[in-house]
Amino acid sequence: MSNILSVSELTKSVKALLEAEFPFVWVRGQVTNLSRPASGHVYFTLTDGDAAVSVVWFKSSQRSSEPVKQGEERVNPLTGEIEESSGSTALTGSGLEDGMDVLCAGRLNVYEPRGQYQLVAELVQDQGVGDLAVAFEALKRKLAGKGYFDEDRKLSVPDNPTRVAVVTSPSGAAIRDFLRIADTRGTGAEIRIYPSLVQGDQAPEQLAAAVDAVDADGWAEVVVLIRGGGSLEDLWAFNTEPVADAIYRARVPVVSGVGHEPDVSIADFVADKRVATPSHAAQELWTHRETLVQKLDVLDLGLGRAYSSFLHGKITDFDHLRKALVWLSPQRRLERMEDRFTALSARLQGAGLEHLYENVETVKRTADRLDRAFGPTRVIDATETVSGLAHRLHQGAQVFCENKVQAYDLLRTALHGLDPEGPLERGYALVRVHRTGTFLRDPKGVTKGDGLDIRVKGGSVAAVVTDEISFDK
Repeated sequence: MSNILSVSELTKSVKALLEAEFPFVWVRGQVTNLSRPASGHVYFTLTDGDAAVSVVWFKSSQRSSEPVKQGEERVNPLTGEIEESSGSTALTGSGLEDGMDVLCAGRLNVYEPRGQYQLVAELVQDQGVGDLAVAFEALKRKLAGKGYFDEDRKLSVPDNPTRVAVVTSPSGAAIRDFLRIADTRGTGAEIRIYPSLVQGDQAPEQLAAAVDAVDADGWAEVVVLIRGGGSLEDLWAFNTEPVADAIYRARVPVVSGVGHEPDVSIADFVADKRVATPSHAAQELWTHRETLVQKLDVLDLGLGRAYSSFLHGKITDFDHLRKALVWLSPQRRLERMEDRFTALSARLQGAGLEHLYENVETVKRTADRLDRAFGPTRVIDATETVSGLAHRLHQGAQVFCENKVQAYDLLRTALHGLDPEGPLERGYALVRVHRTGTFLRDPKGVTKGDGLDIRVKGGSVAAVVTDEISFDK
């Protein structure tokens, strides 16, 4: 019988499975059933028309969505990056309204008293569709038609590059995050910053010029475009055609690390590789140093084992060669030949004696057989046997001849009785009808006028049927 669970046990099991499977998710939808109790927490339902999920946004999490004050730095709890005072597009609890299209980041949770799963929001961003989103889709379709996004034109990004060009704002948080991660990874690399605005009307031209400058210098193994997260307006410089053209014509592999995980730009589509964040760009370019050290240890151990195996093999080969050299020495060869000669002599002497003994025994057995086959007793017995057989042969031949004579007489008598000339001797005649060529055996076999050949003893007589044929009644 299967285990029977209580409601609490079932709920706790579902809670453990669900929270382990979805420790952090991004969910897009429309806000409905918004409520703000006095506790400062915000409760609402997120729906896309086909399904809905309950969301709770605790007051302590809403602070991360408040604008960063001038000169203040704050570590984003979702991305681990340093946020600056510019361009925050996250909503606050007071700015949230029913009907808004938002993007929520958080973790799934099961509210045990009701047995209902809900999303515990850590960040809420406005995702309303405006003119910029329409322009984004239009440019995306245009560039896709020109082949800017084709995978077969994209270049491979080298592993652990030693010369990296970074196109970004030199005073932004993105470059600090990038350098901070790069400092803990790889085996050392030279990084050159090609400064450019990453937001505003002049940013697209500067970004494109910086990418072209990297390509013209021919120094870098890879060029990285990075910028922190923001709204669609904040990231718009990376959604322009000049930047897309510069990335497309670059002969150096381009990595795009713009915004956060849900942010997608035109630069991401054109770039040879897209990463989630500036920090992620450094993580993708260089292997973690501890991993490299571990790989080095593994290689060192493998090299030691290989050297030990190689040395052991050479020692074994040396021993084999030394033994072979001893075995092939002239003295050892003479000793082996002498031993072999002694052994063969002993074998030859033994084989000769054995052959002699065998031949003596063979002669004795042959003499016994000859004595039994041709001795006096054997001759007398054979003479009597021959005499008996000769007598029996004579009698058998006499009986055989008599039987054959009798059979001959019977056959001659039978043959004489079958001789067609025999009846002619007794006065009979043979009549052959010329018309049919057959012997006449019945008066019905002839008609008036038929020619006949009548054979009698001593000759033949020709005749013609001239009278009516009469029959015995």
